[in-house]
Amino acid sequence: MTVRNYFPGNEITLEQVDDGLSRKVAAHNDNLMIVEVHFVAGTTAPLHSHEHEQITYVISGKFEFTVGDETYIISAGDSLYKQPNIIHGATCLETGTLLDVFTPHREDFL
Repeated sequence: MTVRNYFPGNEITLEQVDDGLSRKVAAHNDNLMIVEVHFVAGTTAPLHSHEHEQITYVISGKFEFTVGDETYIISAGDSLYKQPNIIHGATCLETGTLLDVFTPHREDFL
């Protein structure tokens, strides 16, 4: 496999995932992935879990996140860690953008 080191932003398309939810899969390899996720206010990412470790950084907007048994209201500059297989989900309270980092990469996103 050839390793790709540069992922120009202007070559990455914004993919509509659901009503009010779109994403750009940016730099990635087998072990790591970064994804820009855009939410419209009122959009919900339902509770779910996956085998990946995940860190979410809030670029803009305001969100209510549930991680395990805890609920947090987070906004620009805040971040969350989600260990493998933990139940988590979010509701967008104010239109915004998240930056998600996954390890290993999410094959289902490619």
